[in-house]
Amino acid sequence: MISAAQWRLTTQGRFWPQDDCGLSVGACRMVWNRHKLLSDRARLGRWSEKRCERFLRARGLKTLTRNYRCQVGELDLVMVDTDGSIVFVEVRSRAEKGLVPPEATIMSTKRAHISRTARFFLAVYKIEDRPLRFDVVTLILGRSGPPQIEHFPNAFVP
Repeated sequence: MISAAQWRLTTQGRFWPQDDCGLSVGACRMVWNRHKLLSDRARLGRWSEKRCERFLRARGLKTLTRNYRCQVGELDLVMVDTDGSIVFVEVRSRAEKGLVPPEATIMSTKRAHISRTARFFLAVYKIEDRPLRFDVVTLILGRSGPPQIEHFPNAFVP
């Protein structure tokens, strides 16, 4: 077991000691965080957006803004692809796989809200001359293992 002094050092990021079962404290912390994420939907949503942003950045996209809010609506992520097109990303997260895939839960009203907010964003920042697309990124955390992230480019057309 890890002593209190070792735990204080690990939370400050100095080193990752091994516990009795051979797992690093980082792995144990992920199990503990997974429990916290699964019990709080808002926390799961925030964590999923950050994780999906990192996933897309690793694929060459650059972040313009995250959680853009205006009187018209809200956009999870606004990014720029390598070809210069503006990408509006809707992030969907689930604790576990269900009967309906997360990307299928974006109904026509939600698509209309996203598209209206995207038009407002483009008008405010005067970037109406660039190509754009609407992507969906899904994250399924599950009870164990790494999260499953799927990217659906051009998921819908407004």
